[in-house]
Amino acid sequence: MFMHNKRLQYTVRVSEPNPRLACMIMEQFGGADGELAAAMRYFTQGLGEDDPGRKDMLLDIATEELSHLEVVGSIVTMLNKGLKAQLAEGQLKEAELYLMVGSSGASAKESILFGGAPALCDSAGVPWTAAYVDSRGEPTVDLRSNIAAEARAKIVYERLINITDDPGVKDALAFLMTREIAHQKSFEKALYAIENNFPSGKLPGVERYASMYVNASQGDGDVFGPWNSGDEWDRVDDLAAVMPVDGGEGVATVELSASDKKAASQLAGRTQSDTDTNPTTGADLGAGPGAGRTKNGDMGGVDRISPGPSKKRG
Repeated sequence: MFMHNKRLQYTVRVSEPNPRLACMIMEQFGGADGELAAAMRYFTQGLGEDDPGRKDMLLDIATEELSHLEVVGSIVTMLNKGLKAQLAEGQLKEAELYLMVGSSGASAKESILFGGAPALCDSAGVPWTAAYVDSRGEPTVDLRSNIAAEARAKIVYERLINITDDPGVKDALAFLMTREIAHQKSFEKALYAIENNFPSGKLPGVERYASMYVNASQGDGDVFGPWNSGDEWDRVDDLAAVMPVDGGEGVATVELSASDKKAASQLAGRTQSDTDTNPTTGADLGAGPGAGRTKNGDMGGVDRISPGPSKKRG
């Protein structure tokens, strides 16, 4: 059972309307790293959690995230107060209303349909989706995802703080940003309270692959560090010498039934390329300047695009 307290968790004091800032702050209302996504992520995890400690923590934080949604929505509402009133009452001239709506950075749909009220959209007007909730039902996976989600939200709040001079908005955003830090600490503690938390899941990795680092991007800029070299790693620089790593032939095979094998053979024969022919194609027939070498010979291709006027063919 939920009970709503009409007092906000943090007092919202907005100095003056600013529809453009309101549009940007909508990112934390209905965006991928916003408060609604966080609340739904932690609620669903909490409901499915068997450990009583983690369940209690997740439901506590999920409920607080709803209070943060209310704070963000209140900020957006106050910043849009002037726009909403003018749209509703129509006291400004047509051109002034167009200018007010356009300057907000919001789409006409947001302004006209929602009337300046917060909607379940991000700052670009993209509707909220449950796809933002990336839970997997495995505590060590979900807690790491939660830690990353809180870190991402913290950075978004930082950027929002940096684009406003409104002291009241800055204070409220700083509170919300700091709560992301606190939640990250809780999730970190919960993760490391699980004795065997890495790797995730029950099955162990294949030992000979678990410490292999593959230097697959080689050339200027190669850097050595604890993430790719040292006693913890079997570093692979000569890929040709060790690939495929399983010692096999490195090709894909499958055992087919007799009927499937016959059909596959017929398909391969019907679609086989003839490497002894050079058919005339549309590229050959329509080749002009810049086409490069074609079957009909060099068509006068150029090495660079000329800035001169184009000529009609015919």
